[in-house]
Amino acid sequence: MVRTFEFGLDTFGDITKGVGGTLLSHAQVVRDVIEEAALADALGVDAFGVGEHHRPDFAVSAPEVVLAAIASRTGRIKLGSAVTVLSSDDPIRVFERFSTLNAASNGRAEITVGRGSFTESFPLFGLDLAQYEELFEEKLDLFVAVLRNEQVTWQGRLRPPLKNQRVFPPIEDGPLRTWVGVGGSPESVVRAANYDLPLALAIIGGDPKRFRPFVDLYHRAFAQLGRPAKDIAVHSPGHVGTTDAQAREDYWSGYKAMHDKIGGERGWRPISRAQFEQEVEHGSLYVGAPETVARKIASTAKALGIVRFDMKYSAGTLPHATMMQSIELYGKKVMPLVREMLAEESVPAA
Repeated sequence: MVRTFEFGLDTFGDITKGVGGTLLSHAQVVRDVIEEAALADALGVDAFGVGEHHRPDFAVSAPEVVLAAIASRTGRIKLGSAVTVLSSDDPIRVFERFSTLNAASNGRAEITVGRGSFTESFPLFGLDLAQYEELFEEKLDLFVAVLRNEQVTWQGRLRPPLKNQRVFPPIEDGPLRTWVGVGGSPESVVRAANYDLPLALAIIGGDPKRFRPFVDLYHRAFAQLGRPAKDIAVHSPGHVGTTDAQAREDYWSGYKAMHDKIGGERGWRPISRAQFEQEVEHGSLYVGAPETVARKIASTAKALGIVRFDMKYSAGTLPHATMMQSIELYGKKVMPLVREMLAEESVPAA
């Protein structure tokens, strides 16, 4: 039986421009995200992810609350985080929130856990950045223990131990689907395999094929453990327009604003239009008409052997109406085209 390829959409709730070019309130952006998810569900998109940030240019700091609101407006789409910063949260509370979401959505919750590329949550919650790696390793260990045991006995270094502790509510039917988000660390790839968890590769720049060594490492790690490898997904930014030119023009200004703001904090140079075009042509920006975006997704799927592609459709100040058009084209045109391309690849030559 051939596995059905899955399509997702991700957003961080970027603060967007409204009518007249003024920035919308955080509250309005949250309401817009709920509308975007409802449209994705109506179009048959498989999964919708909402990321966690604690900074002024993103509206969502509590993804589970937004996802619960989305659950009340949707009927079939999977609801997940993209990403939950486990390092600066309590693993037991994270599990409780997502198990509650799972109950409210009738089993549609999933979670992507990661260290996070932003560090604002560490001082906000009184955590020491010097423990960045240790915090994630220990908290992931505890989270997996809660995932897999009805009664948890666990001991670490950074928090008191647990003995025969139950966590409520339990997952009603089967385990909570938990991905480990990885942005470029071989250690994180091996860690995901050691915990027997699926891998979500966050590829936000450069040729996606450069991540093939990570895929191979993941499979080698499972082979050494004597277990079959878990699923692999890719999360990358993109935008679908009616034509290639329109999609690039729509996406450019919001993408540049976001890139340059974050880059200014990290010592990057402002991105040029030529660099943007290069990334669209040969990198990990899935920007263009439906046929263009579909070809690029199919190419990545074949090169990396993934089972799901999640397009991060929000980009800086990109307006809500423009994102709604992109979502519609993604669901109505890109998804069927990719399925056709992948089906053609799987059919043996006569």
